[in-house]
Amino acid sequence: MDIAALSIGLSHGKVKQEASLAIMNKTMNHAEQNAASLLQMMNSSQVKAVQHVAQPHLGGNVDVSR
Repeated sequence: MDIAALSIGLSHGKVKQEASLAIMNKTMNHAEQNAASLLQMMNSSQVKAVQHVAQPHLGGNVDVSR
């Protein structure tokens, strides 16, 4: 059993795990910021504008014929 190779392998595994956790943490923070922004927009008086941006094809035409 090569102790040096085992130590290097464990070290690489630890670095990979720490990098993965750091990326996941940044992703979660970004998602929280997006959710907060979305909630702020939904609570604002610009709900109609937000809905129009999300679905611009709705509400543009009114059929008045019978």
